Amino acid sequence: MNFEKLEVWKRASALSAEVYIELKALKDFGFKDQITRSGLSVPSNIAEGIERETEKDVIRFLTIAKSSAAEFVTQTYIGMKIGYIPKETGKAWVAESKALSKMIGAMIKTRRLRMEIKEPEELYAVE
Repeated sequence: MNFEKLEVWKRASALSAEVYIELKALKDFGFKDQITRSGLSVPSNIAEGIERETEKDVIRFLTIAKSSAAEFVTQTYIGMKIGYIPKETGKAWVAESKALSKMIGAMIKTRRLRMEIKEPEELYAVE
């Protein structure tokens, strides 16, 4: 599968696994469920998007992955503030999530440009 070759997917998957391991003993199941879901959503949506047939679908799923990264960062900040996530761990997660978000953003931009190039007839449409 094509997504398995992507560095962004590999890094997002590694981060997701790290979150599960770090929070394994956390008793606040509501918080743990939310942050693990948002972390898991990033590589999952990258994978699903890359395997889609149309550029529009790819962009849609990459956008969801990028949004999930933002959700994960928010939950990480909250987790640090309430003492669930050690500060150094949280800072590393935030930095990695922001890096992943930039990578995903670049992929989205590239795909959008590709769509413009592939569909030039829209530029010359007669009204």
